[in-house]
Amino acid sequence: MSAGYSVLWTEVAERDLRQITAFIAGDNVQNALRVLENIRDKDSSLYTFPERGRVVPELQSNGIFIYRELIISPWRLLYRIADSNVYITAVLDSRRNVEDILLQRLLQS
Repeated sequence: MSAGYSVLWTEVAERDLRQITAFIAGDNVQNALRVLENIRDKDSSLYTFPERGRVVPELQSNGIFIYRELIISPWRLLYRIADSNVYITAVLDSRRNVEDILLQRLLQS
């Protein structure tokens, strides 16, 4: 088992999380706080065992194996491991087409 990883959130992933919680808070602030707490709780497991997430299937089918994900239904926490760092790269709604979202982000950058 690996130990000593730093978990770092990219600006994009932080923005995703803010947008998700703001949207949910529009209906129910307590529910938004629960979602935020649940996502942050799951990311804490990456400090010691970042390999626990699966390779993102949509990317794997295109030969990209460096991105992994944790499923926090209905959210997908995408990340990559580099040296002793885990970079959270996105928090996406699993009900949406992940390939479309990632392609759109690539075109915007």
